[in-house]
Amino acid sequence: MGPRSPIAAPLPPWAGPGCIDWAQPWLEPWRALGEPLADAVGRGQALHEALNAARAVQTHARGSAVLADLRFVPQADLPVGQAYEHFIFNSKQCPVREGLHDFFNGLCWLQFPQTKARLNALQAEHIAQHGVQAQRGPLRDALTLFDENAAVLIADPATAAQLWPALLAKDWQRLLVDLRPLWQRAQLLLFGHALLEKLVNPRKALTTHVFTACTAITSVANADAHIAASLHAHELARKPFAPLPVLGVPGWWPDNQEPQFYNDRKVFRAAT
Repeated sequence: MGPRSPIAAPLPPWAGPGCIDWAQPWLEPWRALGEPLADAVGRGQALHEALNAARAVQTHARGSAVLADLRFVPQADLPVGQAYEHFIFNSKQCPVREGLHDFFNGLCWLQFPQTKARLNALQAEHIAQHGVQAQRGPLRDALTLFDENAAVLIADPATAAQLWPALLAKDWQRLLVDLRPLWQRAQLLLFGHALLEKLVNPRKALTTHVFTACTAITSVANADAHIAASLHAHELARKPFAPLPVLGVPGWWPDNQEPQFYNDRKVFRAAT
């Protein structure tokens, strides 16, 4: 992301807590934090105020130095022409617009503060060295892709050793049909806030970019530290992501119980 104008393009109106179905399986890791936050906004609290209240609680629960330093502020506090990521890095203030996109972005800061801070630091370092250019370049493209759309596959070593190669090969029949029982021992942890926003209205074509298959994650807090430590500029610049249509994850969508669900080549594309 580059400069984020205080006068932003119109966003979809905030529809209150009823617009998010917290029972959806991909939101299970987010529900404990997200549902009360959505309720607060639904009762009329400004999003940045609701996020700051939740941040105080989460800081105490997690002992997070990142959250202790961070403040959510109204979008108008972002100086005109200043790069959004650079402003966050220098001021420890995150500008917030009302709406689903920044709701999920703020929620991601609460849930994964170390990872968000690491992404922000990499963005700010690149901007400091190269400025904000018309073309982001490979690293900033990858950082934005991660921030907006990434996921992490969590599984034990034996399970990951089978699922991950099939995912890299886009062997959908093996990954999602033949190896379907293995998904009971695996979890796809969504991270990207734009993806979470889009999944409020699920569509078959929605695709995440899986960053890695991780065997060391045991909790959300552990996931945050582990993912943050895994983010390195030289590796991200190579865009080490594997695409996965989200509604194809076993158990995440009723229609995918039928094997023919995966025969849609416009969604489940073959490797090229």
